[in-house]
Amino acid sequence: MHDTAAHRVTRWTLRLIVIGYLLFLVIWPVALVAAKTFANGLAPVINALRQPEVIFAFQLTLSAAFWAVVINTIFGVGISLLLVRYTFPGRRALNAMIDVPLSVSPVVVGLALVLVYNGRTGWLGQTLEQGGLQVIYAPPGIIMATAFVSLPLVIRELVPVLTEIGTEQEQAARSLGASGLQTFARITLPAIKWGLLYGVVLSLARSLGEFGAVKIVSGGVAMRTQTATLLVEERYQQFGLVNSITAYTAAFILALIAVIALIIITSLRPSKGAP
Repeated sequence: MHDTAAHRVTRWTLRLIVIGYLLFLVIWPVALVAAKTFANGLAPVINALRQPEVIFAFQLTLSAAFWAVVINTIFGVGISLLLVRYTFPGRRALNAMIDVPLSVSPVVVGLALVLVYNGRTGWLGQTLEQGGLQVIYAPPGIIMATAFVSLPLVIRELVPVLTEIGTEQEQAARSLGASGLQTFARITLPAIKWGLLYGVVLSLARSLGEFGAVKIVSGGVAMRTQTATLLVEERYQQFGLVNSITAYTAAFILALIAVIALIIITSLRPSKGAP
């Protein structure tokens, strides 16, 4: 009985610590952003969302996030299958390199992209610009930076799922004459769909909030290469109530989109053991 009571005390203590940690680190700051956003009513928020700079910034952000998620989904599935289904020299090195975007500062990522793709001094930038493609200080650079920092999120969701489901059903399908594409579409994809969707949502949330790498490669020029996160920084540093409300509004919308996406996918995702 004494051990049971002590166990309960320990359990509730740990729960309170976790709740307090989340409260002070996540919930409270986000709640303050929401409170600041609507402190002067709804009208200033609507006016902020009608500003051409805000509309453009969100259009650019959503476009970059969309293409980054598409890239991460295609390459994430391919790399995950390569890591789990095949053994080859350098497999461990590849597996370790996938986590580089999570361990290296996004600012370093942006600087590295500039060194490679800058039109004046970059290794490939001059050649690409001669062919009519500008990467740095243009949307392609923003997409590349966003895709780079969010790539591991899809792979790290898929690798455990692929490992768990094994290869028995895929081998059975191939033995019955199914092609590789048919096996993937009818066997592998249905088995990994929830892991893939969750990875896509995480990648989307990460892409929407990217700042450091995008700031370096874009230049943050309003109505040209300024994303929503760069807009938040610029308006927050400027004086005036209108600029402050615009910064809070943009930050609130970014957080709201990410939270809603996570809530939806978490609600739809079946619990373990569910058919």
